[in-house]
Amino acid sequence: MRKALAAIVALTPLASPAIAQLDFSKVEIKTTPVAPGVYMLEGVGGNIGLSVGPDGAFVIDDQFAPLSGKILAAISAVSDQPVKFVLDTHWHGDHTDGNEAFHDAGAIIVAQDNARKRLKDGLKRESGDTPPAPAGALPVITFSDEVSFYWNGHDIRVRHLAPAHTDGDAIVYFETANVIHMGDIFFNGGYPYIDLDSGGSLDGVIAAQEAALALSNNETKIIPGHGALSTKAELSATLAMLKDVRARVLALIEQGKSEDAAVKADPLKDLNAKWGGGFINGEAMTRTAFQSLSKGRRP
Repeated sequence: MRKALAAIVALTPLASPAIAQLDFSKVEIKTTPVAPGVYMLEGVGGNIGLSVGPDGAFVIDDQFAPLSGKILAAISAVSDQPVKFVLDTHWHGDHTDGNEAFHDAGAIIVAQDNARKRLKDGLKRESGDTPPAPAGALPVITFSDEVSFYWNGHDIRVRHLAPAHTDGDAIVYFETANVIHMGDIFFNGGYPYIDLDSGGSLDGVIAAQEAALALSNNETKIIPGHGALSTKAELSATLAMLKDVRARVLALIEQGKSEDAAVKADPLKDLNAKWGGGFINGEAMTRTAFQSLSKGRRP
């Protein structure tokens, strides 16, 4: 059920009819220990990272506003300290819709420059418009390339990489705890959603995953944007798949095929059983790769 709901909402930044139809009253928040003082919280939407300790709670992403009470209760179950910071890994609503509630509870919202701009401006797209976020949901601290937090005994390095899932992504590296939260740069176990309308690109996702792997070792715990708590080996497998997808679709582009012809060729058919079982199937992945890789190559 949780996977199916995540499939619906990951494509719906902030308010949408799909979100309005979800029954949040039935959602339970699952808390998984990742490292001493570090947890992963799952509900509906993007996975939440959490650091707790004497400095206060540090939260990475906050899912949907109707779940804020449940998320705060889950945090209270492992910490008696208030939430001091919320860091958005990007602007999509299944990661940021709780911003206003957390702001009202006293948290400082932080995000990359482009993520704040997209929250502030909203976005018009063929699949439906995303309205601007309310003022209380906007990050009050932003960064361009990097920012560090020294919090709860952790050295927390936050990096913005080249446009990947969107143009405002951040990966969060708990250096001393050996934990990485990757936001939607990494979907564990399936084809990724790459938001081309928000500046994302397949090449960017590949480069960002390579950067995360460079920080990793065999003991690193990786929190993906969606999917189960992960490892370097699983991220490596996803990266290899994406490079394979890139090569296959690029070959069709270089043959001069149209997008529909590329889809008809079904270049990912032998990959779909393993990677196409989520809400991004083989056709959607082919179309996204084709559109992303075609930029600058075709008139």
